[in-house]
Amino acid sequence: MTLDLFAGVPVRDYTAATAWYEQLLGEPPSFLPNDTEAVWELAEHRFLYIEVLPDRAGHALHTVFVGDFDDRLAAIAGRGLTPAHSETYENGVRKAIFRDPDGNEIGFGGGPV
Repeated sequence: MTLDLFAGVPVRDYTAATAWYEQLLGEPPSFLPNDTEAVWELAEHRFLYIEVLPDRAGHALHTVFVGDFDDRLAAIAGRGLTPAHSETYENGVRKAIFRDPDGNEIGFGGGPV
């Protein structure tokens, strides 16, 4: 059975949010279903999308756990973004939190070094 995951992020400004997520993710949207949504495929059957929903903007909390944590953060930094907050848990798991223009939290997690 195939299972697709779509994690939504409510935003106020479509143009500003699309540009910021392109900078964070390093590529343009995978597809544009309509004039108020943009979708990025992070991995097969795993999608992150923005949608213009001004009254709900700024409340998303998503974390993507990746195997290439250090390389990914370096690539994001190379595109001009730095985490708003970083932490390392007792077990060595690391997390870097980015905040989009609306304050939505997009985190990247990685295993111990």
